[in-house]
Amino acid sequence: MRDLIINNSSKLELTLRLLDVAALELAGVIAGLIHFNSSLTEAAPIHTVMLHLCSVLAFFLFPQLGLYGSWRGRALPDMFIRLAGSLALVLLVGLFFSFLIHHVGHVSRLWLFYWYAVGIAMLLLYRSAAYTMLRGMRAKGLNSKRVLLVGYGSTGQELHHRSLQLDWAGYDVKAVHADTSDLPKLGGQTIDVIPDLAGIPDYVVAHRIHEIWITLPLMASPQLQELKFLLRNTLVDIRWVPDIMGLQMLSNKMTNFLGFPVVDLNQPISSGINGIVKEIFDRAFAAVALILLAPLFAVLAILIKRSSPGPVLFKQPRMGLNGKPFNCYKFRSMIVHQEHGTVTQATKGDSRITPIGAFLRRTSLDELPQFLNVLLGDMSVVGPRPHAMQHNEMYKDLLEMYMLRHRVKPGITGWAQINGHRGETDTVDKMAKRVQFDLDHIQNWSLWMDIRIIVWTAFRGWTGTNAY
Repeated sequence: MRDLIINNSSKLELTLRLLDVAALELAGVIAGLIHFNSSLTEAAPIHTVMLHLCSVLAFFLFPQLGLYGSWRGRALPDMFIRLAGSLALVLLVGLFFSFLIHHVGHVSRLWLFYWYAVGIAMLLLYRSAAYTMLRGMRAKGLNSKRVLLVGYGSTGQELHHRSLQLDWAGYDVKAVHADTSDLPKLGGQTIDVIPDLAGIPDYVVAHRIHEIWITLPLMASPQLQELKFLLRNTLVDIRWVPDIMGLQMLSNKMTNFLGFPVVDLNQPISSGINGIVKEIFDRAFAAVALILLAPLFAVLAILIKRSSPGPVLFKQPRMGLNGKPFNCYKFRSMIVHQEHGTVTQATKGDSRITPIGAFLRRTSLDELPQFLNVLLGDMSVVGPRPHAMQHNEMYKDLLEMYMLRHRVKPGITGWAQINGHRGETDTVDKMAKRVQFDLDHIQNWSLWMDIRIIVWTAFRGWTGTNAY
């Protein structure tokens, strides 16, 4: 009973294919009733020809487009998108056929639209019902697939945890091969342990395993080569899930490079098309902000000049995108002094800070000239705050992930700042927390997230009590 659907998958696929054909035929008839107020037999003959032709095409093309493979463990919206694209392709082929026989002018475009809409609705409706029914069966232990797990590092543990948690996916981990040091992580669960790789093929046959999940780390090349040889005659699904979770990089996006599949480990989400959108938003926002803030800039400039001798703007070298240096602008908040090759962070009661400077720093108004940096392309409105060069040199050796924050442009405000991690970073722990929030923003970036941070900064300001 547990393997009933698995053992009859070919019959189930044939049934689904026939149901799809019936659904498309019925959808075409319904579309005719909606548009022509009559059956298709009273419309131009090309409509009936296209109806039967596209239905037959769907019977043969849908399997090639991956519509009947197992969808367990995969997102349902992805299946809907693939189904919508597949049906659109079939109808386009049918339309092209009508063009070849010089009848495309007789095809009603509105009928075609109705057919597509009704067809998608019907296909999605009964597929959703079938998907829900199968999920319920799997949650009760029926139609589950027996799995052998090779490797029990962080990725292997997470996969095992999810297979237990998401019981509706229908995966039952029966055995594991792991290093001796990883075996205690099983926590006493009743799972068979295969001590040697050589024993895996026999176990697969003896226990009728359906899938093998390999989660060995990238450096386990000798074991992977041995597995490749041992499993050469094993006729079950084998999935390799590389254990790259421990790399802790910015992304693990799979791309194609010179015909090879590659994993981009430190490519931020805010690159490519997203980067263009962010760049346009930044420049436009900075231009508007500078125009609106011009009167405030004039007032602050006068107050700064009257508070102490020296320039209105203070500039200091900072590290930008991919390590490119630039001059970061601020309103001067200290008396003019020499750093003598070092940068001393402002502290509470710092004598170098002028009265107006204390107000500027407390309210973060000293950062406003950085909209000039955004307009020049050196900075972004939202991003990791730029640190002094000396601090970069110091913390890059103290914090493993520190330099990854320079894979994006620095920002005027950021995720760390609105979460209270601003101002003086006199301990490694304070800097580590700031970097953690910076990387979280880079890894989960969206334009909407940037807008939320800007709104928060505008109405509530940066948070934190360690800014002087």
